[in-house]
Amino acid sequence: MSKKKGLSLEEKRSRMMEIFFETKDVFQLKDIEKIAPKSKGITPMSVKEVLQSLVDDNMVDTERVGTSNYYWAFPSKALHARKCRLEELERECDEGKQRKTALQQAADKAKVGREINEEREALLKELAALKDERDQMKAEVDKYKECDPEVVEEIRKTNIAAKEAVSRWTGQTKRLSSYNETHRVSTILLRQR
Repeated sequence: MSKKKGLSLEEKRSRMMEIFFETKDVFQLKDIEKIAPKSKGITPMSVKEVLQSLVDDNMVDTERVGTSNYYWAFPSKALHARKCRLEELERECDEGKQRKTALQQAADKAKVGREINEEREALLKELAALKDERDQMKAEVDKYKECDPEVVEEIRKTNIAAKEAVSRWTGQTKRLSSYNETHRVSTILLRQR
């Protein structure tokens, strides 16, 4: 026995479009649900889903007239859509080519004056030496940063805040000790916990 392989979504879509192109007619959903399984082998359960995907992609037009939905697609519309898409892609291709040409020209322009010669190499060596000197000076400045008046002032402010915190905690500890002594709580027990 051979197992019958189901159709992929793309195959179902193309077969559904064949129904519209061959008949060049307008259908209701119930008509398509009858025709598609018989003529194109699309399972009845997936007809509505396939049709909706075609409507969503603007390959099939739909219109509600009264209480009924009508579906249609003509070959001329598909041809027109392909032509429009082709023109759009050609326009994008031309724009890409122009961008590529402009970038190539900019790159060529940037290369001017960067040819390898003795003068350029001397300037590059001088630049490297100046960068090294700058890094050394920054390192030296960082060594003396501790003597910077702003840094010293910041350290003083930090020290003042730390002293206030120490005194606050010392005061609270003393109050706790005196409370323990008046209420006869053993400090040894408290320290163990």
